[in-house]
Amino acid sequence: MSTQGLVDFHAHFTTARYIEAAKAGGHVQPDGMPEDYWPRWTADEHLAFMDEAGIAKAMLSLSSPGTHFGDDRAARSLTREINEFCAEEVRGHPDRFGQFATLPLPDVDGALAEIAYSFDELGADGVALLSNHAGIRLADERFTPLLAELDRRAAVVLLHPTSCAGHEELSSGRPRPMIEFLFETARTVIDLILSGAATRFSRIRLIVPHLGGVLPLLTERVEAFRTISGEAAGRATVADILGRFYYDLAGMPSKQQIAALAGIARPERLLYGSDYAWTQRDLALRLLTTLDSALADAHRDWQSLTTRNAELLLSREPERRCDTDVTS
Repeated sequence: MSTQGLVDFHAHFTTARYIEAAKAGGHVQPDGMPEDYWPRWTADEHLAFMDEAGIAKAMLSLSSPGTHFGDDRAARSLTREINEFCAEEVRGHPDRFGQFATLPLPDVDGALAEIAYSFDELGADGVALLSNHAGIRLADERFTPLLAELDRRAAVVLLHPTSCAGHEELSSGRPRPMIEFLFETARTVIDLILSGAATRFSRIRLIVPHLGGVLPLLTERVEAFRTISGEAAGRATVADILGRFYYDLAGMPSKQQIAALAGIARPERLLYGSDYAWTQRDLALRLLTTLDSALADAHRDWQSLTTRNAELLLSREPERRCDTDVTS
């Protein structure tokens, strides 16, 4: 690979104990994928992949289905175990790994305690949130204390899709990552915007996954319906707010997808993502070549661009909130 020094914002790990707990919680087939698709992660294998791909650092996070399988106490215990495991891997490889902490949502009190522990004791770089937690979307008022605390800390937040209620009918029995994850991401992001949460908690530095999924195609339509519903003029548009987020390049990049993403995201908002280890090694390597082709016209030196963006995101304070953007 010709790529050097990439920072991977969409990189996942698992533990044997976590997989066992998830299966016991009803996730034998993770989000509709075959049971044997569960990745058995090791640091050595991840580092070998990174060396081959030219990835300097990977920000490790847990993926769907998260750590809450119906019992708050069990979720708190499993979450703490997961976060301490990840922090230990980061301590062992401080130049190669970073940490986006896991939270035991929808247990808000447990999540607030884990935010404090992860940031203040473990030194986490950010948190990973799912698009819904037990059917509760992030803009739900029950999560207001969570968003307020993340906003206070100006936290970097990686959003990751998960299965939603009714996924059986929506996905027609197919694996949810195939199609449904892209729409599930859009539901959550649009809900954050239309509810006003994205503006009220604008210090949160949100990373939207998978090149924005279908969001670029929905922007004008959602804005039009805001107008139809009678919202007052003079507030930030959907496109304005989407432009404040960051977007990782994990997924299946194409020139069409890159062109659509360019409609809502400036170059300085793009970040690299491999989706390893849920995206298996050989495919993740092939997708790097696909990115070279898809980005050849718009961002020929995308590797340096995304690495520079990553360094700035992880090191700087967020932009100051603009009062004229506040909506009710």
